Amino acid sequence: MLIDGAEKDIETVEQILADFGELFADGSTFSDKELRDAFKQIAEDRAYSLKDHFQKARFNPSGKKTVAPKTANQRKYLEAIAKNDLVFGIGVAGTGKSYLAVAMAIDALFKKQVSRIILTRPAVEAGERLGFLPGDLQEKVDPYLRPLYDALFDLVDAEKVTKMLEKRIIEIAPLAFMRGRTLSDAFIILDEAQNTTSEQMKMFLTRIGFGSKAVVTGDKTQIDLPRGQKSGIKEAEIVLQDIDAIDFVYFTEKDVVRHKLVQMIVRAYEEHSEESNEDSSERRYSR
Repeated sequence: MLIDGAEKDIETVEQILADFGELFADGSTFSDKELRDAFKQIAEDRAYSLKDHFQKARFNPSGKKTVAPKTANQRKYLEAIAKNDLVFGIGVAGTGKSYLAVAMAIDALFKKQVSRIILTRPAVEAGERLGFLPGDLQEKVDPYLRPLYDALFDLVDAEKVTKMLEKRIIEIAPLAFMRGRTLSDAFIILDEAQNTTSEQMKMFLTRIGFGSKAVVTGDKTQIDLPRGQKSGIKEAEIVLQDIDAIDFVYFTEKDVVRHKLVQMIVRAYEEHSEESNEDSSERRYSR
């Protein structure tokens, strides 16, 4: 085999081939898609290797499904959650922020690193009002929490999830239900945090107790708060940025792992927003 190219590129390819040979000899198997995901991350970070990807980065939280980062930012996110007690995952929809956080929570629970999982979201209306939805309070708020249920049932057998929900080992509740509690020995996820107010964010962060780990996820382009009300996640970025024990991981449209069309849509909206901001600036300047 003849490899032609820049010296660093040749070294990278040689390392990939050496790792592939070792993994194959050990009986490892992988799909073309898994290899493409690994190669994409190696291209972004030459210090990352094929062996790192298949021996360290992948994990199976409950024995049902193997989880692996598909982008470099997803890998940094998982590493940040493992290292820190509080992590913010901020970025556009479809980047795996919530799903990976749930996977890490399940992994911690099954390894007995925590004794329970708390999943919460602010019940903020996006075009609908809770009062107009049918059913009792739980039925009204369930649609807001459905993505968290979906992640749980995808990663853990349905029977196990149901039992853990019944025993309150896994608790899913609106953010308002967190007030006044201290959550110790728990893995806590605050999803859709762009829709928290400053007061709600402070309330949530001060619920974290001993032996707990918290992940806050949000998309600043999808804020549904009333006009003029500041998003708690935006304020947290400013207030908490200099605290060493807290990590912020940012996702872009390059990290979207849904249909390719979603990535194109996200990028188109970002470009439109940038153009609108430029037009607004020009109008102000012309005055």
